[in-house]
Amino acid sequence: MTGVRRFLLSGSGWPYLLVPFIPIAVALELGHAEATLIFGAAAAGVIPTAALMGRATEELAHRSGPGIGGFLNVTFGNAPELIIAFFALNEGLQEVVKASLIGSILGNILLVMGAAMLVGGLGRERQTFNPTAANVQSGMLLLAAVALLMPTVFQLVAGGGLPGVGEERVNFGSDLEQMSLIVAVILLFAYAGGLVFSLKSHRALFNPTSESDEHVDEPWTVRKSVITLAVAGVAVGLMSEILVGSISEASETIGISQFFVGLIVVAIVGNAAEHWVAIYFAARDKMDLAVNIAIGSSAQIALFAAPVLVLLSFVVGPNPMALVFNGFELAAVFLAILIANHVTHDGESTWYEGVLLLAVYAVLGVVFFYA
Repeated sequence: MTGVRRFLLSGSGWPYLLVPFIPIAVALELGHAEATLIFGAAAAGVIPTAALMGRATEELAHRSGPGIGGFLNVTFGNAPELIIAFFALNEGLQEVVKASLIGSILGNILLVMGAAMLVGGLGRERQTFNPTAANVQSGMLLLAAVALLMPTVFQLVAGGGLPGVGEERVNFGSDLEQMSLIVAVILLFAYAGGLVFSLKSHRALFNPTSESDEHVDEPWTVRKSVITLAVAGVAVGLMSEILVGSISEASETIGISQFFVGLIVVAIVGNAAEHWVAIYFAARDKMDLAVNIAIGSSAQIALFAAPVLVLLSFVVGPNPMALVFNGFELAAVFLAILIANHVTHDGESTWYEGVLLLAVYAVLGVVFFYA
């Protein structure tokens, strides 16, 4: 029991303290409780299921070698977000889906990297990381964001309006739907190229040999890893379905917009375990890993998660999802990516840079709340 208690109170074990919220969320859903209670319990229940999925993926990657392991990590790294977004698409909450995509990018760049720089910089004059790898990922993120947002520019130039903050979905017509589909396919090809670049041709750049192996416990077998991954996937799906089903009513009851819920709440919940890992590594003065997690996760959202959701929207939901974002999302994501490029160009960070990143995220959160 002492070992279990020590694990639950450790940096990697805390998400599992929230496991009781899984049956609580199910019971509240079956009992038709207030939507606010259901939403809160389901949001808390997503965190341990996402953490378990991440752990199973890491164990499977550890057994598979660096090449396949890296592929597994980048593929399943955003699985909880994709599952949540899938159920939102199925419910026709396309603006919530797009808000959660932008929110994930903002959260990784501003909240996670800011917290990592702040925590890691306390007691240290500065921390260093590989600027080349960080700049490559920042560049990938910038190029992906340009591609993602060009349909929005097309909509503006054509004289059309952008989606409103309070809307659940907007039908932009076949031209923008087809354009978004083509852009999604191009981004997926770019993502495939990025996998070859980071896992094969330039693997040493993204997997520095100086980093020690963090796998201190006895590794899981492949069978255990696969079974755990499947169970965690089912649990994430269950929690996601309950979470999405309560978004509309809960946001009305609390008095906040679905836009804010998607941008801030859903984005943080889906990435909570991964966010903590980045901060944990920064505290141990391993900023290479922390920065790669923060910026790399954002790049995966733009290059992989967003295109996959566009493709899925042609199969599920009332109509295909066009990549047309509202004005707040458009401005916020470009500003965040410019900031990411600026703070990573020199390969150094201080705790005050972390404070500034967190301050920008807080300002955006305030604006989103009142939007």
